Amino acid sequence: MSTQPLIAVLDNGTYFHHRTLHTPEFAPYFNRVIYARELDAAALADCDALIVLDRTNPELLMRHRQLFADFLAADKTLVVLGESNPELWLDGVESTPCPTNFWWWLTPGADSGLRLAAPEHPLFRYITLADATWHQHATFRLPPCAQSLVDIADTGSILYEEIRPGAGRLIVTSLDPAYHHGSYFMPATTRFLRGFLSWLQASLQPEGTAGV
Repeated sequence: MSTQPLIAVLDNGTYFHHRTLHTPEFAPYFNRVIYARELDAAALADCDALIVLDRTNPELLMRHRQLFADFLAADKTLVVLGESNPELWLDGVESTPCPTNFWWWLTPGADSGLRLAAPEHPLFRYITLADATWHQHATFRLPPCAQSLVDIADTGSILYEEIRPGAGRLIVTSLDPAYHHGSYFMPATTRFLRGFLSWLQASLQPEGTAGV
């Protein structure tokens, strides 16, 4: 019997989701691709993790609020990428929109404001701060049991992990890597996906093997 984790991913049917899902180096991480309009409990029954790709239509996700709650309650991992409005369909998520400066890096000496909040976290064996730096669309208030991984200085988290004792793991970010990778711009987003997906898969392995 295979012990490999099964990672599902939602496909909203956009061109950028299609390119991300079919990029040869990323496709092996997506063990099951679920069209967002066909999501149901049966599709997730044997999954260890579900990735909601960025810019998935929140109206579709709101229909499945209980399904996501049940998935987490079954001690599974739910990953939510940016611009999907998780505060509308997940309990305990609070976000605040922030100004998005798409071209801050063109200013000499510019500082994105991003900081590693937990540099010792295993994720950062796979990515650097530069790999998570392009721009962001919101900050999050940390819920109980959550750890911020990347912050905007003095503002809030843009990437956090919440391990709910006996009730699953939630990873939320306002970064939108699939959109930019799938649109063929922002090279950092490709590096982010490369490292993040590798870490996610490793983190789902039996205890003691993640990060090896």
